[in-house]
This record gives sequence, C-alpha cells and structure tokens, in this order.
Amino acid sequence: HKAFSTCLTHPAVVSLFVSTGTFAYLKPLSISSPSLDLSVSLLYSVVPPALNPLIYSLRNQELK
Repeated sequence: HKAFSTCLTHPAVVSLFVSTGTFAYLKPLSISSPSLDLSVSLLYSVVPPALNPLIYSLRNQELK
C-alpha cells in the first residue's frame, strides 16, 4: 500500500503537465486571441508547479 501511494504521485504530476500542455497546443485556432494565449500560457506555467507541493504533501501524509 505504501509503494502504491508513493508511486501514484508521479503519474499525477505527469498527467497534470501533459493535460495543460495538450490544452495549450490543441486549442482551436478560431478562438485564438492574445489574451487567451496569455491565459493559457499562465495556466501551463503556474498551475502545475503550484499543485506539485499539494500532490507531494498528500504522498507524505499517506506514508506516515
């Protein structure tokens, strides 16, 4: 059980990066605007690093 909770955080972080990157690169060109591009780039660069401590703290709580 401890190994599963330890290894589960790594796919969570990878899927977070992949999903935000996929959204950034696969959005339709018809809705492209500079403000939307800025918000998507902020989403891609801020959200995953902000959620990393939360994900890893959940792992550390499960190990105790």
